[in-house]
Amino acid sequence: MKKFLLVLAGAALMTLGAKAAVNEGGENPVKGIDVLQEEIKEGVQAPDFTLKDLQGNDFKLSSLYGKGKYTLLDFWGSWCIWCIRGLPEMKATYEKYKDQVEFLSIDCRESEEKWRAGVEKHQIPWLHVYNPAGEGDVAKAYEVQGYPWKILLDENGKIVKIVMGEDPEFYTYMDSVFGK
Repeated sequence: MKKFLLVLAGAALMTLGAKAAVNEGGENPVKGIDVLQEEIKEGVQAPDFTLKDLQGNDFKLSSLYGKGKYTLLDFWGSWCIWCIRGLPEMKATYEKYKDQVEFLSIDCRESEEKWRAGVEKHQIPWLHVYNPAGEGDVAKAYEVQGYPWKILLDENGKIVKIVMGEDPEFYTYMDSVFGK
């Protein structure tokens, strides 16, 4: 029971912290993230952000919108055993749907060097950005409560589905939506 209460309290603090990031003027003082919604949930527009890609260039989430493809945000880290265990299924899903869905992995909670080494070691073929902890933490803005954390966006950036953990339901959902 104590463990449950600690987890519940931690999730509440993360949610409050993300919501508190919006100031009275409706602007988000967190660097790299546009104005946040009241709550991250299915049916709302995903907040835009800009992070560095593997080449060191600025990558803006909204650059993927309006091109007729969905976007999958995959919050992960090379330290996360469930993220690594899920890579074979993620790679298979990517191969099936890469013409319909742009995959974007957002590295969390590790050094830039470990992130780059993890992408190379596991030969992950889709887009990647680095999310530095602290100011500008996109994981906090998106109210990520565990890893991996997947958020599917429609072609205009509206949140369609949120899945916590390495859940087979995610892959079933992808198959039902994209049909292969």
